[in-house]
Amino acid sequence: MLHILFVCTGNTCRSPMAKAIFARKSEEYGISSIFSSAALGFCDGTCVSPNAVTVCNEIDIDISHHRPRILREHDIDVTDYFVVMTQDHKLTLLTVGVPPEKIYVLGGGIPDPYGADLVTYRRCRKAIEESIDTFCKFLLANKNESQKETADE
Repeated sequence: MLHILFVCTGNTCRSPMAKAIFARKSEEYGISSIFSSAALGFCDGTCVSPNAVTVCNEIDIDISHHRPRILREHDIDVTDYFVVMTQDHKLTLLTVGVPPEKIYVLGGGIPDPYGADLVTYRRCRKAIEESIDTFCKFLLANKNESQKETADE
C-alpha cells in the first residue's frame, strides 16, 4: 500500500485541498493508498482556510474538520511519495534527505492562495483537480511498470 503525503507551506489551503481531492480521485482510479497532509513551514494547528473550505464545498468535498500539522521525521521514513506544491517545497525536502524520486511537484507548481479571494482559491482548486488527475495516472503507470518488472524477474 502506497503512503502519500501532500505537503505545502502551512497545511491550511493547498495540501488539504489536494488530499481531499485525491481521496475522491483515487477511488475513481482504483488506487489503494494511505494519504495525509502536512506543513513544511509555519503551522499553528488551528484550522483550514475558510476560503479553502468554501471552494471545496462547491464540489461536494468537506475539509472543514481538517487540522493543520507540521511534517514529522516519522513522515520521512514511511512516505512513498511526497506531493508538494512548489519547487521550493521540493528543495526543502531534498535538504532533509528525501530522495528526489519520492518527490512529485503537483502541476509543476501550484501558487499559494493564502489570504486571497474566492476567485483565486477557485483557480487554485481547479489547478489541483487537474493536477491530481495527472498524478493518479502517474501512480497507475508506475504501478504497472513495477508489476511488469516483478513479472520479468
